[in-house]
Amino acid sequence: MSVAEPRRIVLFRHAKADWPQVTDHERPLAERGRMDAAVAGRKLADTHIPFDLALCSTSARTRETWKLAVQEFPHRPKTVYEERVYEASPGELIAVLNETPDDAQNVLMIGHNPGIQGLAEILAGSAEGDALERLSRRGFPAAAFAVLSFDGSWKSLEPGTATLRDYWAPSE
Repeated sequence: MSVAEPRRIVLFRHAKADWPQVTDHERPLAERGRMDAAVAGRKLADTHIPFDLALCSTSARTRETWKLAVQEFPHRPKTVYEERVYEASPGELIAVLNETPDDAQNVLMIGHNPGIQGLAEILAGSAEGDALERLSRRGFPAAAFAVLSFDGSWKSLEPGTATLRDYWAPSE
């Protein structure tokens, strides 16, 4: 695998969470969130991106979102539950991605707002079609995802170096 091949990052926000009397980290998905997570999984599978690695926040709602979404995939990528993704800023998320081994070509990150949306906006130096306009208009609702690509090694990923290729949200 050559670093000359474009790499893809899919930024996936957890599905709608419930608000029971638990810590924020332990909040589960709401019923609608469970349905949206499965739909998002089918839409992610429809991208035909062969994910090598999934980086998932350790929160209950991201783990549950991932468990439901990945059932729709033709193959399950290696999954790393990364505590640094929880409540992370875009800069902190870039630092996590910069540590990705270069043998991983396509990475899915399951996380939280405002970090995931901020990261999509910061990385996207350009966009295809109306993806950036839709992202700007809609924001990054629960269970939405953005597909970005960039050239080079993971260590070279920085603001403005990626192209926003696609954007999807449950109401799209």
